Amino acid sequence: MSEYTSEFLKVLEERGFIHQLSDAKGLDELLTKETVTAYIGFDCTAPSLHAGSLVTIMMLYWFQQTGHKPIALMGSGTTRVGDPTGKDESRKVLSDETIEENKAGIKKIFEKLLTFGDGPTDAVMLDNADWLLKLNYLDFLRDIGRHFSVNQMIQRDSVKLRLEREQHLSFLEFNYMLLQGYDFLEIYQQTGCRLQMGGSDQWSNILSGVDLIRRKESVEAFALTAPLLTTASGAKMGKTAAGAVWLNEEQLSAYDYWQYWRNTEDADVEKFLKLFTVLPLDEIRRLAALEGAGINEAKKVLATEATAMIHGREKAEAAAETARKAFEEGESAEGLPTIEIPTAELEAGLGVLNVYVTAGLCASNGDVRRNMKGGAVKINDAGEQDPNRTLTLADVTADGVIKLSLGKKKHVLVKPV
Repeated sequence: MSEYTSEFLKVLEERGFIHQLSDAKGLDELLTKETVTAYIGFDCTAPSLHAGSLVTIMMLYWFQQTGHKPIALMGSGTTRVGDPTGKDESRKVLSDETIEENKAGIKKIFEKLLTFGDGPTDAVMLDNADWLLKLNYLDFLRDIGRHFSVNQMIQRDSVKLRLEREQHLSFLEFNYMLLQGYDFLEIYQQTGCRLQMGGSDQWSNILSGVDLIRRKESVEAFALTAPLLTTASGAKMGKTAAGAVWLNEEQLSAYDYWQYWRNTEDADVEKFLKLFTVLPLDEIRRLAALEGAGINEAKKVLATEATAMIHGREKAEAAAETARKAFEEGESAEGLPTIEIPTAELEAGLGVLNVYVTAGLCASNGDVRRNMKGGAVKINDAGEQDPNRTLTLADVTADGVIKLSLGKKKHVLVKPV
């Protein structure tokens, strides 16, 4: 039986989203009696968000689905400063043009998951550059800085860890906590927003805003964080050996995105179904109870449902069908990731080690050799254990490609151009 009465907190509790909550009883009562506004901030450090950001994005999704108003805050202002949380070195300074390009890419994901408009529960997108870039430094120090205790700031994990490791922490980054707290105050004054959500690494930054609103406005605001996820084997969520699992198709194909979820570890299937799909909990429990070969069916459902959330149902089902053909029928299926190589290079012969690294299937030549010894390397579905093998035009199939495989799940097509 849930300890909460509000639908939003019930959903979050049942699906595993809640890590820390500043005043559970107070927020639960507020959510029960009125439409509440909440926000999450996303700095514009890359042209796309990645799968590690999905937990908090899904919190905004469920917030709207349960009758409340979400705000997606683009942090193009705070991106110019850099959040020191969880980092051992200063963030690279980006140009204004790059920040704007990144912001345009990040916006795309929210349009797929939230309904924007002017209604009471329609989502709103704000950008903290609109107020941060106008700040007068002396006024900011006098009106905002006096409410922050340096004694407390240096005890916050984001600062404390850097100092303990004797890693450089610039005064620029030290200001980040003040700016994020000020964001919360500004958004409250503009919209009446009383809840900020985020990952658990943002807890101290969010509390800074809660405290600032209490001091400046004599109003109780709330903080809610989700757990920072790792896979069952301890890997960071949204990262693979090949790099980040991007949410935008320009950075990662729908097929590769589907594959990421298909490769979920057995122990994570139920957790990920709850967090990253909108399937009913009864159906999730049924899928999680499957054993043996059945768990692979549950992973395919996870992959298809998670991909449908981000790329649409049609692309998700196309990815599932491509995978079925490639894995179950051994076909060189259309839709697999493809790299293009000049025909002249294939005529001359290309070392198989180099091609596997270029295709992103292995991290290094040594990695290819190890996989060859383990029997994981296949070319056109035939096992290959000769590290001196070269690929030539003779390897091009009737489909006009060479199919490279690593194990049963990773495939890339090489296309001569």
